[in-house]
Amino acid sequence: MSLRSARKGTLTACLAVLLALVVSVPGRIPNSPGHLGSLVETVLPWTVLAIPALIVPALVRRSPLAALSLVLPVTVWGTLFGSTLADKSSPGGDLTIASHNVNQENPDPEGTVGQLLASKADVLALEELTPRTASAYERALASAYPYHYFKETVGLWSIYPLSDVQALPIVPWTRAMRATVETPEGSLAAYVVHLPSVRVNSAGFTTRARNEALGRLTAELHRESAQNVVVLGDFNGSADDRAMRPLTRHFASVQTTAGDGFGFTWPSRFPVVRIDQIFVKGAKATSAWTLPATASDHLPVAARLDLLPRTPLGSRHP
Repeated sequence: MSLRSARKGTLTACLAVLLALVVSVPGRIPNSPGHLGSLVETVLPWTVLAIPALIVPALVRRSPLAALSLVLPVTVWGTLFGSTLADKSSPGGDLTIASHNVNQENPDPEGTVGQLLASKADVLALEELTPRTASAYERALASAYPYHYFKETVGLWSIYPLSDVQALPIVPWTRAMRATVETPEGSLAAYVVHLPSVRVNSAGFTTRARNEALGRLTAELHRESAQNVVVLGDFNGSADDRAMRPLTRHFASVQTTAGDGFGFTWPSRFPVVRIDQIFVKGAKATSAWTLPATASDHLPVAARLDLLPRTPLGSRHP
């Protein structure tokens, strides 16, 4: 082996070790400048694409060192994400809940409703409503869901009665709400959320508005005393993003605990990230899945939930 080949093999080996470190400890990546750590955590599953990119030069250069080093990132990625690819669903569940960012530019609200009705969800959350489309969704869903509430951009439709309904001021306009769903199996506090958008540009991963709104939402959730709580909607972030930890520290992602695969939701034509989420506390998910595409740029998400046994619903702290 020539000195030059050895050097090239060493470079590939170093890159393989670096990839393994990124995948195994993304939390060590600094979040400045430009919220780089959050960005890496958001797209972390796609680091798998770097593995074949390293295999090619290892084979071309016939470097045993480079080839052997690739075992490390393959093992680390498989260890971290192998269980994600498995089906973790189980039978049962008291009710089905679904969420969909319907897209304010949706050209076919009626068709979207038809596809959502096919999910047979007991509780349905919608985000990115507009004054024009909200009334259309209200009319189209009226026969299936006798109870509903919407305020500006978010709404909740239910086959069960709603109480304690209120908009939540996490941003200057209404992008979040809370309601108590009174099911035969028990009460469920439901939060519908649409966090502000994020962008990747010359300034990096711009998440400030989203993170500030998330902080206000988390403060509301800390005051919640219901034993069964679900938080669902468009979070404009993955459950792995470190900015989500104040939420995920106390709430479980249904896709993580009861889903099958990564459950990517955006963009709907070729989903690369899951930003539409359902989180639960108290209640347990027995299954979680994405629904078929509608005319929106997001895929709907759904889950089947088991509620904790009914007890009197405590009042929320002031």
